[in-house]
Amino acid sequence: MSRKRAPAAAAAPPKENPITVYEAWCKKCGICIAFCPKNVLERGADGHPAPVRPEDCIRCHMCELRCPDFAITVKDKEDQP
Repeated sequence: MSRKRAPAAAAAPPKENPITVYEAWCKKCGICIAFCPKNVLERGADGHPAPVRPEDCIRCHMCELRCPDFAITVKDKEDQP
């Protein structure tokens, strides 16, 4: 009597990073980091904000709205494939 194996669960595709930082425009002020309610952003080695936990992003756009240099954008869920 042979048993059928359950099909292997497909690995979920990696979640796309919804945050884009335009480093050429960024003055490294840290406002975006301070206003992120989910601590998605941290200061990178070069001082620019880096999305270290993009899967935690709730797309509230606080970082984007508070950036004085328009150096950060957040994609809405419907904008992603």
